[in-house]
Amino acid sequence: MKIERTKNAARNMLFGTITRTYQIIIPFLMRTAMTYFMGVRYLGLNSLFISILQVLNLAELGVGSAMIYSMYRPIAEDDQEKICALMRLYKKYYRVIGVVIAAAGLLLTPFIPKLISGDVPAGINVYTLYLLNLSATVLSYWLFAYKSSILYAHQRTDVISRVTLVTSSGQYMVQFLVLWLLRDYYIYILVMLGTQAVTNILTAAAAGRLYPDCVPRGELDRESVREINGRIRDLFTSKIGSVVVSSADTIVISAFLGLSALAVYQNYYFILSSVMSFVAIAFSACTAGIGNSIVVESREKNFNDLKKFTFLTAWIGGFCSACFLCLFQPFMKIWMGEELMLPYSVVVCFCIYFFVFEINQLLNTYKDAGGIWHEDRFRPLVTALANLGMNLAMVQFWGIYGIILSTVLSMLFVGMPWLLHNLFSLLFEKARLRGYLKSLLFYTVVSLLACSVTAFACSFIRLGDWGTFLARAAVCCAAPNAVFYGIYRRTGEFRAALQLMDKMTGGKFRLEQRLAGRSRKGGEAG
Repeated sequence: MKIERTKNAARNMLFGTITRTYQIIIPFLMRTAMTYFMGVRYLGLNSLFISILQVLNLAELGVGSAMIYSMYRPIAEDDQEKICALMRLYKKYYRVIGVVIAAAGLLLTPFIPKLISGDVPAGINVYTLYLLNLSATVLSYWLFAYKSSILYAHQRTDVISRVTLVTSSGQYMVQFLVLWLLRDYYIYILVMLGTQAVTNILTAAAAGRLYPDCVPRGELDRESVREINGRIRDLFTSKIGSVVVSSADTIVISAFLGLSALAVYQNYYFILSSVMSFVAIAFSACTAGIGNSIVVESREKNFNDLKKFTFLTAWIGGFCSACFLCLFQPFMKIWMGEELMLPYSVVVCFCIYFFVFEINQLLNTYKDAGGIWHEDRFRPLVTALANLGMNLAMVQFWGIYGIILSTVLSMLFVGMPWLLHNLFSLLFEKARLRGYLKSLLFYTVVSLLACSVTAFACSFIRLGDWGTFLARAAVCCAAPNAVFYGIYRRTGEFRAALQLMDKMTGGKFRLEQRLAGRSRKGGEAG
């Protein structure tokens, strides 16, 4: 079966962006409502439970990634029998995973209070809240979770986005009423539990309607099962690594600095992660297409694609970093007030973290799409242990600074060099690595220049809270992009990126032709 990779990626990004916008704006309002109706410590408590459950999700062992990767070739070859057998195996594995998470979660229950420094909100039973959150996680695996695999493998995440948009609307409406009228956190969590069930059911129904022949039946041969189990074993350390990196910060802050400090940190991280989730839409939308391209296209074609995606990621990462640098503090002052703000130097640390994270995320997308899990199995674990060790040491001396910088250092000096070596050894050619690193360094320097120019321009703007924010936002839209355009406009990567964007939009904007026309006019005028 031929997958229309560019068309599907564009559609997935469109619906993913719509859904993600909705899921950022409404939770932002919910977070604000919880702060004013319930108190700031509830935000810290909610973040702690999410991180703990991410650790428990280690039981998933990367089954989803392994199964979806295993579907790429059968889908390309239209091997319906094997696709159905894979779905049956996926269903079986997820039932077992739900049991393992439930058991591990119950064993962890007595230790939950030890992960909280200081007092919890009055009248709150942390055990009850934790068990409600645990139930939502277990339910997500037991109730038709395997059905979503066929949508991911066919690059139809837009369907999942539509379902999520509908179910989230109901969830947020009811939860807001609960906060406003009842101010009951227990009911707030129960609504989330019910929404999880409805989302799984509707997603399963949509998958069945689009791909009625893809049902869990049949048996895989022993060799295929052995290969899949091998991928899952290889992904285990990767899963540990990603979970420790994403959850350790929250748990360490809660254990050493308390729920209030965690809530303030999470207010900043909520904005940062919201933007990250937008960029992740593009990565998620393109992963199946990249996987399909790796299977059917040449190394040269795939390396050129990597260069295009790296250029776009660096541009987006640099632009967003400039915006964070200039807009974070005035926005937080308007939203939460000066008493719930972090120092500006922490914002600088967040900007560095964001840029490094996005480049790392692109490389990980290629690793997952190429199925490079066996060769990469120890890297995430070593990176995570380095991050955790630095977290525990640095938080005691530098507090929040130590938390952020430990994550950056572990990615930049442990994880990324190792990951690049694996990618260029297996997917591309080792000889190309030096040139690629030069490009990365060039993009980083240009991004630093763009951030510096933007910050310098914004430093003169002092027009009151809203006036400062809006004026700086206008500068942030223009200044970094002007720097990028002025430096990049004659590069091959810029031209290739325009071609990619024209292709994804069906040529509606004809960006490349317009740019070429302007260049010719400029030459004639000269």
